[in-house]
Amino acid sequence: MTAQTADPTSDTPPGHHAGGHPQRWLILGVICLAQLTVLLDNTILNVAIPSLTEEMHASTADVQWMINAYSLVQSGLLLTAGNAADRYGRKKMLVAGLALFGIGSLAASLAQGPGQLIAARAGMGIGGALLMTTTLAVVVQIFEEGERPKAIGLWGAVSSLGFAAGPLIGGSLLEHFWWGSIFLINLPVALLGLAAVVWLVPESKNPTGDRPDVVGAVLSTIGMTGVVFAIISGPGHGWTSQRVLLSAFVGVAVLTGFALWERRIPYPMLDMHFFRDRRFVGAVAGGILVAFGMSGSLFLLTQHLQFVLGYDPLGAGLRTAPLALMIVVLNLSGVGARLLAKLGTPATILCGMGLLALGLTLIATLGADGYGGMLLGLLVMGAGIAVAMPAMATAIMSAIPPEKAGVGAGVNGTLAEFGNGLGVAVLGAVLNSRFGALLPAAAAGAGSLPAAYAAAHTDEDRAAVTDAFASGVQTSQLVGSAAVLAGGVLTAVLLRRAERSSQETAAA
Repeated sequence: MTAQTADPTSDTPPGHHAGGHPQRWLILGVICLAQLTVLLDNTILNVAIPSLTEEMHASTADVQWMINAYSLVQSGLLLTAGNAADRYGRKKMLVAGLALFGIGSLAASLAQGPGQLIAARAGMGIGGALLMTTTLAVVVQIFEEGERPKAIGLWGAVSSLGFAAGPLIGGSLLEHFWWGSIFLINLPVALLGLAAVVWLVPESKNPTGDRPDVVGAVLSTIGMTGVVFAIISGPGHGWTSQRVLLSAFVGVAVLTGFALWERRIPYPMLDMHFFRDRRFVGAVAGGILVAFGMSGSLFLLTQHLQFVLGYDPLGAGLRTAPLALMIVVLNLSGVGARLLAKLGTPATILCGMGLLALGLTLIATLGADGYGGMLLGLLVMGAGIAVAMPAMATAIMSAIPPEKAGVGAGVNGTLAEFGNGLGVAVLGAVLNSRFGALLPAAAAGAGSLPAAYAAAHTDEDRAAVTDAFASGVQTSQLVGSAAVLAGGVLTAVLLRRAERSSQETAAA
């Protein structure tokens, strides 16, 4: 086996032929390993919060920044990282991402105070942004169109596996080692990934050699950071607080400036003409709403499991794992890819989002008083996500020219982050509104469930508080279900119209 080399002016990987790259499945395994490392770090730190608070004497604000520095930097750089991968080479950016992620992980494990750990996590976020965009872009480059949905499905399964495994791996490590072990575990994976990427992954980049869009990169990074910071800060500081409103205003204003700038320059980082493509708009809308439904429902479920059904944090985490495991099983078995080939993109996405909406409805109606009904809803939700997500990622990437695959992956990651934050914000607001309206007089005005319990002095009042919270969760899940179903119909209609327009154009 020899290392792959590439013609620097070509976007076609070396060794490419009619069936795709000859080592494409091995390469997919390598980049999925890199992807898994990044995604584990989105959730693994949560279980270490008590240890960090005690050993570093970290304040609540310090802990929030330890968690959020990673996602904030990663989200803000996704579009810029995707553009850099297209321009300078996806393999180069994959290597750089793994190296930065490994170095940041080592620095995090050796941190002596909150400030050092926050800085290390921000560095890891830079590496994570490069990895998140280049892994999907490489999949698009090495797989032919017929195999691409299956490959993207496997790539998506790794995302779900990372979500499910993060808290479990973190909890296991903390049982036997000190908190820094949750970062040190990244090092052997990063080193193995580096060696495999250098040896196996072919280089590819945009053959047109567009000039770098420095202004666009700065504007997109500032704008995305502002919006994501507002979403992250909203639940803790209040959606009408000065911090949240100012951050949101700056983010939206700068992103508006970014869109105007991209329309007027000849070498845009993100070609705004993509938004004229109904396939692209439909897939973007669907992707946001799938992330909206999944993250918003999980935000509600973890609270319901702990506050209403009485499970501890680890028990609650274990009981949400069937959702992710269903996604992994169905994607590994290729169910989504087979449905996509049989039904077409619009019908597949409608089917998946319909199942996701049904799962949310089952959780709302059957899971209020016990875990049995909730488990059924989680499994149906997982089936829906496994069917819809690969089809939407395929639709987004097929609507963008191959030479812009990195930007396409950046858009895919950005809309997922936006949908995640939107789901927590909207469904959390519905929960709080319903909960506040149903509280008994003794606990009226309490802003949270613990505060309401503290104000309730009789068993009858405490039971009423629990019922009010359960009713708020149920209403929120039903709102999420309706939004996801509406999004599925909208996405399917837009994609079907796009297909008809393409067929009419070809016939003419």
